[in-house]
Amino acid sequence: MNAAIRADFPILKDLIYFDNAATSLTPEPVLQAALGYYREYNANVGRSVHRLAQVATQRYAEAHRKVAAFIGAGGDGEVVFTKNTTEAINMVAYGFPWHHGDEVVTTLLEHHSNFLPWLRLKARGVSLKLVEPTREGLFELADFERAITGRTRLIAVTHVSNVLGTITPIKEIAALCAEQSGGNRPRLLVDGAQSVPHLPIDVKALGCDFLAFAGHKMLGPTGTGVLWLRDPEGLEPTFFGGGMIETVSRDDFTMTTGYERFEAGTPHIAGGIGLGRAVDYLKAIGPEQLGKHEQRLTERLVTGLAELEHVRVYGPLNSRDRIGVVSFTGEGLHPHEVARMLDEAASIMVRSGYHCCMPLMQHLGLKDGTVRASLYLYNTEAEVDTFVETVAKVTEAV
Repeated sequence: MNAAIRADFPILKDLIYFDNAATSLTPEPVLQAALGYYREYNANVGRSVHRLAQVATQRYAEAHRKVAAFIGAGGDGEVVFTKNTTEAINMVAYGFPWHHGDEVVTTLLEHHSNFLPWLRLKARGVSLKLVEPTREGLFELADFERAITGRTRLIAVTHVSNVLGTITPIKEIAALCAEQSGGNRPRLLVDGAQSVPHLPIDVKALGCDFLAFAGHKMLGPTGTGVLWLRDPEGLEPTFFGGGMIETVSRDDFTMTTGYERFEAGTPHIAGGIGLGRAVDYLKAIGPEQLGKHEQRLTERLVTGLAELEHVRVYGPLNSRDRIGVVSFTGEGLHPHEVARMLDEAASIMVRSGYHCCMPLMQHLGLKDGTVRASLYLYNTEAEVDTFVETVAKVTEAV
């Protein structure tokens, strides 16, 4: 990636930022778009008829259309803005028409946000089935085939592991869902928090019914997320109030259509507009160029770490099976120690610990978790080399 892109992230002048799986940095054009709302047309959306409100409403709606186009939805389904991936998944968990005896199939690879909502449904008589990955984070489709029964109402899987970086075969899982007869077809929810910022996404090609992801992992402001629904009528809103109704009487109400149906109350308007600008930014770079850049960095990073004597890398070594989310441990060192030493020695920012994936860590036998380095478009080969060299010094010193 060129210097012009790096210039949009002034925070990078003093550090190496390898914590993109937690949250990405925010470029100047996105900041300007969000601040422009407050400076130039600060008004609520969908309420008033004065010109400021009309501009705000139009640009907020346009941000929804940009996101829909970015994930290949076009005019199909509905893009709903949320505050993060977690809220988006919970909206499905609490708005889906469950019945006692229903089943949800998920995996041990999941972030807590795509695990706890389904675990909590046990209190409503919904059972949970878990598919286990290999130690590299890969799946056998036969395990999903065995897990799916006539009672399975939903399959909830991550597209990319936030610990191991592995890519889940979503299209193949969607095909398994489609094989189920008639109205018994399980719905498929995809946690795209780690995939949408890095991979070309087309919800029609994926075959999913729900896609949840976060704006703050794809250059957008924090407090922004998205839930795409193939069939908006099949999900009950979980929040009720202003902005999501057509009429209200003493005894009843009628809900509106469109994304407003699911966005009760005043939304994060500046954040939504900023997310739309982030989509513009990523589209200008191009998914193919971004993918090639990240693949080069990932191969360099994984190879470099794998060659270190006191380091163990987790997840597949083949870059075709993963993205640039790389977990590792240093022999005799707690992951938090490694992360602290990387910061102190070379101003390198990484995450350490369980990464909100305790069941996976237990499955892998990692009682203290891992160190995680995660890459994005503004990272460079020189930064990767500095990172590997610093990890080598830190782990050899023990």
